[in-house]
Amino acid sequence: MEKPVIILGAKGIAHPALEIFNSHSVIVYGFLDEDESMHQKEINHVAVLGSTEDDGFLKLIGKKCEAFVAVDDPSYRKYLVKLLNERRKIQPINAVHKTAYISTDAAIGHGNFINAKVSLGAGSSIGNHCIFHSGALLEHLVEVGDYVQVGAGSIINSGAKIGEGAFIGSGAIIVSGVTIGKNARVGAGSLVIADVEDEATVFGNPAKKLE
Repeated sequence: MEKPVIILGAKGIAHPALEIFNSHSVIVYGFLDEDESMHQKEINHVAVLGSTEDDGFLKLIGKKCEAFVAVDDPSYRKYLVKLLNERRKIQPINAVHKTAYISTDAAIGHGNFINAKVSLGAGSSIGNHCIFHSGALLEHLVEVGDYVQVGAGSIINSGAKIGEGAFIGSGAIIVSGVTIGKNARVGAGSLVIADVEDEATVFGNPAKKLE
């Protein structure tokens, strides 16, 4: 990657995203964040330059800089992605740690955060703007929709399908062939042995729906 990167967001995954780009010798131009109290502060020697909607910095994106959205909250993440799509006519780039394993025939969309020791198996399909924390394991033929977040050390077994906006807590296990619905939430450490419907929250071993 020849262009430097502007990271939108300076909290949550922003710091590890910086580490990922540093590990690939990609220059991070700076951070943008809506929290004014963070402006002019530094994260590992890289400055928080201003607001995420500051045209003075946004105008650099596209011609001179790439962009990565480092925001955990899915609704605000969607907002910033839409902002970049409409105002700068670009898609955010992926941030992939150099220790991640990605199968040669895995399909990956735009704007994904893939941290250390993540494994994406053969034939797996990943949407756009997802977050995979350290050590998440996706076996072969797993399908993941857009804006999904998968916690550290989670295991998603072969053929499972994870719907758009779903959240999989750290250390959760999804057995083969299970479907997790859109915007569903799986609690940390849960064992999911049956399909989870849209918007549902499940927890436990085996995972049960919380009312």
